[in-house]
This record gives sequence, C-alpha cells and structure tokens, in this order.
Amino acid sequence: MKGIAKIVSAVLCGLFITSCGLDNYDEPQSTLEGRVVYNNQPVCVRGTADAVQVQLYQDGYGNHDPIPVYVTQDGSFSAILFDGQYKLITRSGNGPWLSSTDTLTVNVNGYTTVDLPVTPYFTLTGENFSLNGNQVTGTATVTKVVETSSITSALLLVSKTAFVDEATYLARQEVTEVSEGNLSMSLDLTGNADAASAASLYARIGVKPAEADQYVYTPVVQIK
Repeated sequence: MKGIAKIVSAVLCGLFITSCGLDNYDEPQSTLEGRVVYNNQPVCVRGTADAVQVQLYQDGYGNHDPIPVYVTQDGSFSAILFDGQYKLITRSGNGPWLSSTDTLTVNVNGYTTVDLPVTPYFTLTGENFSLNGNQVTGTATVTKVVETSSITSALLLVSKTAFVDEATYLARQEVTEVSEGNLSMSLDLTGNADAASAASLYARIGVKPAEADQYVYTPVVQIK
C-alpha cells in the first residue's frame, strides 16, 4: 500500500507541476496592425459577421492551420501575436479582389504595421453623400480594375450607427444596371420611423463584382 501511495503521490505531483507549467506560459504581447490596400489606398469592405478575413501562417510549428484575422469596414485589421516571422495572405475566394497565392512575409516585433496589396475588381472613389429632408443622395466613381469583371448590383445604404453594410442598415436602395463611371443613387426615407428618430445617420455605397463573394464599398460617411 505504501508503494501505491508513493506512485499516486508522484503522479499527482507531476500533474501539478505540468499544470503549473501550462499556466505559466507567456501570452502573446505584440500587435500587428495592417490594411488591405490597392495603390496605397485602403479597400473598404463589409465589417460585420467576420465576413472578410486575411490569414497568417507561421512556419516551424506543428500546427499549420492559418490564424484568421478579420478585416474591418475601413480595410484595416489587427492581431495580438508572439514575436516572430509570419506569412500573410488573403483568404482564397473571400473578398472583392482577385484571389492570389502570393504571400507577404511579416516580421512581428512589438508593434508592427503592414500593408497587404490586393487587386480589387472595382474601386469606388470620389464619394459624396447628402441628406435633404427625407431624401438621401449618394454618388461615387466606379472604376474597373480587372478588365473581364462585371457588376451584379450596387447598394446605397443608410444606418443609424457607423457600422454600415449589406446586412447592417435601416434603409437601402439597390440597382442592377451598373457600369463604369459616375454612379448616382437616391433613397427616400419618408415613413421610416427608425430614420426619423435616429440622432445620427450614416451612409455608404457598395458594388458587388460578379466574380466575388463580397461588395467593395466607399468609406462610411455621416450625413446627420
């Protein structure tokens, strides 16, 4: 019995030491902040529901699964990581840009910043929004980047918060006949109780490339 007691005691002691060792592992302390960019300008996307992500890989470890990093609506992203060398890549088939297997090597050390270049199917620039009475008007210039791409629809969205996308809005207008050049859209908020009671209103325009799973957007603009 004494022998068994010694064995049990040794096992428990080993478990305690192992548990303490696990609990004492350092947590990641370094910050990586970045932007998804085209021509040094951020590409704006849907920012809710973790809809758009980029991925990080780190060689030399047993787990080769990617670290998902979610892109916010202004095209930025951030992650808390251990110091080290990582490979940054877009997620295949995700985002309003061409899928690419190109990786960007990032050396994370303390606070690190990075721009991840992409090739969007379309860009939206020169956006302008106005609210006159109950009428919202939005304009933007649509530029085709990938010659073979086309647009399935365009959205003018209004929200009472600064989060605005195809799933987060209080009013929307959609058109399906969209081409390059000047895009002008309008939306009547008459009878919309949420809009009438909102202390603030925000708007943005998005276009959906036929080849992509996501809209590309203008920045969010406060109109009230």
